[in-house]
Amino acid sequence: MTDASSLTLAQQILLEPADLTQHDLHQVLGQLLGQTITQADLYLQNTYHESWSLEDGKVKEAGFNINKGVGIRAIAQETVGFAYADDLLYPALTQAAQAARSIAGQGQTTSAVPVWRPQIIPAMYPAVNPLASLSKADKIAILHQIDRHARQLDHRVHQVNATLVGRYDVVLTVQSDGVIAADVRPLVRLSVSVIVEEGDQRQQGFCGGGARSDFSLFTENDYHYPLHYAGEAVREAVLKLQAIPAPAGSMPVVLGPGWPGVLLHEAVGHGLEGDFNRKGVSAFSNRLGERVAAPGVSVVDNGTLTGRRGSLTMDDEGTPTQCTTLIEDGILVGYMQDKLNAQLMGMQSTGNCRRESYAHTPMPRMTNTYMLAGQYAPEEIIQSVERGIYAVNFSGGQVDITSGKFVFSVSEGYLIENGQVTRPIKDATLIGDGPTVLTKVSMVGNNLQLDGGIGTCGKEGQSVPVGVGQPTLKVDELTVGGAA
Repeated sequence: MTDASSLTLAQQILLEPADLTQHDLHQVLGQLLGQTITQADLYLQNTYHESWSLEDGKVKEAGFNINKGVGIRAIAQETVGFAYADDLLYPALTQAAQAARSIAGQGQTTSAVPVWRPQIIPAMYPAVNPLASLSKADKIAILHQIDRHARQLDHRVHQVNATLVGRYDVVLTVQSDGVIAADVRPLVRLSVSVIVEEGDQRQQGFCGGGARSDFSLFTENDYHYPLHYAGEAVREAVLKLQAIPAPAGSMPVVLGPGWPGVLLHEAVGHGLEGDFNRKGVSAFSNRLGERVAAPGVSVVDNGTLTGRRGSLTMDDEGTPTQCTTLIEDGILVGYMQDKLNAQLMGMQSTGNCRRESYAHTPMPRMTNTYMLAGQYAPEEIIQSVERGIYAVNFSGGQVDITSGKFVFSVSEGYLIENGQVTRPIKDATLIGDGPTVLTKVSMVGNNLQLDGGIGTCGKEGQSVPVGVGQPTLKVDELTVGGAA
């Protein structure tokens, strides 16, 4: 499906029920432009969202909502006026346009807007409605199947929580330069949390996944099969019952492939977004062309991976997403940009403009951010460590976006002793800062993996779905917080 058919569907869902026409949108943009206001855009959105939650063997929560509206932006140099309306009727659009114009500066009525130039973009995912892909009974059955399977795996399973979420987004963006583009965005996610008890010990395990797909992802795909999630959650929780307290101090740390890339995302990725660098508040500001990481470290942001959670056919300004190289063999070569920050920095948009919804201002954000594979076998990396830890999974952390300083909690980790992975550890934290960690990477594995599809990124109060990933890699020195 190309964006031409997306435009037709967007018109049917967004414009026709409100008796809006493309001429009406043209008129609203014309009311914004002129004098100091030279750029403007409209972002129309209709979202269907559904969630089902199971706890203690019962579906205790089920929710469904429909949200629609428009966000309107007027730009005068660095000044941005933004307003939104929870309605798609023409009077609501004109009132929001007047508010945005009054914030940004002075415009004039009916300024010239170019003839529409529809964007034709190959879709990165099917234009399906996930909510309609399974019956209510089948969705509930998946949750009960997870609960039964987890309890059958181990008698120590005390509690099982499972959540199934589906989202169907239709968006239409129109720009004052004449670009008009639409996207139909499915998204599904399934997460499982398990608590096990033994004596006075109580431990938790988690697993989940998702994609830009419908719910068939969980019925026709072995990797995303619900019983796989239940099994992984139980395995992680039971493993912690056997774990010993983590060592403390500065030591080599091997990070596993896949989800541990969230450390890269948080501690480094945000610092490579255009707005932070334009304002000079990032540790990477004004450093293009400089070495910021060890040789062999290459990082990209790629919105074009088919069906991935962080992928987008187009960003929220109608720009096609792309694979943007950020760090190449240790050298900083690019930032993630939207149109506004790119223009102010004399650069081009990389298709990274994102927003949580029409009611939020757009800004440069990550899509799927990951480190490329290197040359070392994972076993070779482990064997190079005399004493250290192997961090396989993370449960959360805290990061200062501008400095890159972080504290991450290891949810699954092991000791490395004499080049061998030995005992599982618990209560381990990794403490450091992203820019320094990048310089201490000495070995990059050949086993690049992406996460299972559960990532959500927060920035300035907005949350968007993202993807992360990396191969196995060795950091020569990192502070480990533990008990021993």
